[in-house]
Amino acid sequence: MKFNDILKNSFMDNFAITGVSITDVLNVMLITFVLSLYIFFVYRFLSRKTFYDKNFNISLPAVALITAAIIITIQSSVIVSLGMVGALSIVRFRTAIKDPMDLVFMFWAIATGIICGAGFYTVAFIAALTITVVICLLDRIPVVQAQKVLVIQASVKDMENAIVKNIAQYTKYYKVKSKNISQEGLNMVVEIKAKDDSVLLQSLSDMENVVYVSLLDYDGEIVSL
Repeated sequence: MKFNDILKNSFMDNFAITGVSITDVLNVMLITFVLSLYIFFVYRFLSRKTFYDKNFNISLPAVALITAAIIITIQSSVIVSLGMVGALSIVRFRTAIKDPMDLVFMFWAIATGIICGAGFYTVAFIAALTITVVICLLDRIPVVQAQKVLVIQASVKDMENAIVKNIAQYTKYYKVKSKNISQEGLNMVVEIKAKDDSVLLQSLSDMENVVYVSLLDYDGEIVSL
């Protein structure tokens, strides 16, 4: 046999389809489902959204199972894997993930499918426990709410000093961010940390010539050091 024939036979052997038993497939799918179900409940427990996105949470186990099936298929044949890579390369996902934690859980589900599909079940279990512990520990880092924004409108232009003096009595911190004087009067935007929001608003609304008072929450968080 010539060297070219040996090289050709060796090359074709690499493209041979490896048989995958039904038992192996079921084992992979079952273990992937158990781990993805664990991810499902972890996401449900740690989700801090006002409106819980059930559809996204359901998609996590589905993504893990689909990924595991793809990995099994890729392992069975190099030809199929090349075709699958080409097919997946044209897929475009246009749904934006708004919460960074959603991206973490989605990547976790995909990684679980890949690891289980490759047969490294122990790695998948250890990774699941480690990720859970890390997320829970970091989630317990104390945070405090950021400053709030106070919007005030007065019908008299020279009320700034009186308004600021009133705000200082009921706040731990305040800073005038902007002020605008027009024919209608005075408009002010003040960044504050109030001792008691309701008392502050009542005090400002009771002031003479104050037309409008509004307190807006900042949607972010700051770290408590």
